[in-house]
Amino acid sequence: MRSTTLEDVMSQGTPMVYPVHRTLLHQGDESRHVLLITRGVVKVVATSESGYEMLLAVRVAGDLVGEMAAFEGRPRSGTVIACSEVTARIIDLTTLEAILARHPDAAKAMVHMLCARLRWANQRRIDFRAYDSHTRLARVLAELSQAYGRAVPNSGGRRIKLGVTLTQSELASLAGLALPTAEKALAELSHRGLLERSYRQITVCDVPRLLEFSRVVSQNPY
Repeated sequence: MRSTTLEDVMSQGTPMVYPVHRTLLHQGDESRHVLLITRGVVKVVATSESGYEMLLAVRVAGDLVGEMAAFEGRPRSGTVIACSEVTARIIDLTTLEAILARHPDAAKAMVHMLCARLRWANQRRIDFRAYDSHTRLARVLAELSQAYGRAVPNSGGRRIKLGVTLTQSELASLAGLALPTAEKALAELSHRGLLERSYRQITVCDVPRLLEFSRVVSQNPY
């Protein structure tokens, strides 16, 4: 977006600060505002009627959340939770629509964002049928590292810290795997020298090798 558009967007809405683990949006809620994340990391989770909780997505500074319910006029399909201290701007639907009407470049950016998210969701459905568990988890990790990773100093960009704190259960949800299957897949990827794991933190040891193993092209899915 143009700098003038960005300045206009950042001047709209109400600034808020959320502590870690605070819920920003609730599944099933019928509010019609969106949140523009300006700092920090959030996760989007959904809970089924049986009580099963699934991680749907991770969002960071610059991302918009809550747009589906706002535009559709339907209850929210997921809960948004702060993974770190988060700052965001609360923007009501009327204000958002006015911004998009004033700034065609903002409307174009919105379309690109929604298309990228739909493409990512479609790819996960394809992966479920096309790849084994190790490859599916590797693909998720490769895409997360491209989107949110931080290069390890003096590694020439080959080593990347994931940049997002996720549990094994949450990684399993993103890859569409049962937890025991995801644990075995993580162990196998570590054994191959593709990953290093510590408490809730993953480092990709060799980005080119992981991309080759997972068959992911170098693009940001978000």
